[in-house]
Amino acid sequence: MPTPPPHRPFYTRTKFFVYLFIAVIVYAYGWRVTEIHPSSLVKDFHLVKPLVSALLQPDLVTFETERQTTEADFFLQEATSAESAITPPDTQDPVLNLTRTRGQVGDTLTVRGFHLAPNRTGKLYWVNAIEQEYPLGEVATDNDGGFEKQITVPPTARGNPQFVRVVLTWKTGQWHISETLKLTAGKIVETLFLGLMATTFAVLLAAPLSFLGARNLMTRRAPGTAIYYLVRTGFNVLRAIEPLIMAILFAVWVGIGPFAGVLALALHSTAALGKLFSEQIESIDPGPVEAITATGARPLQVVLYGVLPQVLPQFLALGFYRWDINVRMSTIIGFVGGGGIGFLLQQWINLLQYNQAGTALLAIAVVVIVLDMVSAKVRERITLAS
Repeated sequence: MPTPPPHRPFYTRTKFFVYLFIAVIVYAYGWRVTEIHPSSLVKDFHLVKPLVSALLQPDLVTFETERQTTEADFFLQEATSAESAITPPDTQDPVLNLTRTRGQVGDTLTVRGFHLAPNRTGKLYWVNAIEQEYPLGEVATDNDGGFEKQITVPPTARGNPQFVRVVLTWKTGQWHISETLKLTAGKIVETLFLGLMATTFAVLLAAPLSFLGARNLMTRRAPGTAIYYLVRTGFNVLRAIEPLIMAILFAVWVGIGPFAGVLALALHSTAALGKLFSEQIESIDPGPVEAITATGARPLQVVLYGVLPQVLPQFLALGFYRWDINVRMSTIIGFVGGGGIGFLLQQWINLLQYNQAGTALLAIAVVVIVLDMVSAKVRERITLAS
C-alpha cells in the first residue's frame, strides 16, 4: 500500500501566499489612508514635551506662596524690523523685554527680564488674546533679578494683543491641600455616583427586557418570536449609538450636568446589559425549566423558579462589571456636558492648565484601579457562591 504524501503546512500552500499578498495590499493602502508617519513621533516630540511634563506634575498640594507676574506685549503680524538687542531699562521696576514685538507663529525671539525678584524660579508662558496660556519653560533669576531665554512663537498664538508672561513664585509658609485637589475630589465622587445610578437604572430596565430577548424562552410561538426580534433589534440599535452622542442629546434635553450623563449611560448600558443578560438566559440548563413546565406552571412561574435562580449570580456579576465600565465612560461623557470629572478635565485642557489636568487624570486612574479590584473581588465571590 503506497504511503500517503506528508501533510503540507498551511504556510507552504499557494493560497497562503495569495492571502498574504492581499493582506499586504490592504495594509499598505491602510497605512497611506491613515497617514501614518512614525518619524513625526521623534521629530515633533519637543512640541508635546512641556505638556507631558506638566501632566506628570499634578497639582496636589500647595504652599503659602508669593508670586510676581510681569508681561510684555507681542502682536501677531508681519515683522517690520529685524531682531534688536535689548538694553536695560532706566526704571527700577520689574520689566520684561522682547527682541521683537511683532511676528508670526514659528518665529524665534529672545525674552529678557530686569529687576525681578532675585534668585527665584518661575515659569514663562505665552498668552494669546483669549487668555490661553502655553508653557514656554522654566526660568531662574540671578542676583540682580534678571534672566534671558530664547523662545518660539507657539501654534496657540491667535488674536491681538499677545503676551509673554513670566510668573515667579516662592514659598512663604506651610503646605496644604490644593484647591485643585479639593475640586477634583468632589467631582470624582460625582463621577462614581453617576456611574452607579446609570448602572442601577440600566439593570432594572435590562433584567426584565432580557427575558423578552431570550431565544429559548420567546420563540416557541409566533407572537413571542415577533417580540424577541423586536427587543433584540432595539438592543442592537441602542448599542450602535455611542454614549457620547446620547450625552449631547440629553444635555440639550435636560441641560448640562450629571443628570444628562446618567441618562446617556443608562440608556446605552440597558442595551448592552440586555444583550448580555439574554445570552446568559439562553445558556441555562433546560432541565429545571422543562420539569417546572411539565407540572403545568405558568410562564411567569417558570421564569421565577426555573430561570431566575440560574442567572441571578451572573446578572449581579455583569452589573458590577458594567459599573466599572460606566465610571470610566463617564469621564468622556463629561466632555460634552455630562457632568463628573470629565467636565473639569475638559475645561483645564482647553485652558492649557495641564498641572490641574494631571490631578484629574491621577484621580481617574486611582478610582478605576480601586474600582476594578473591588468589582473583581465581588464578581469572584458571586461566582463562588453560585
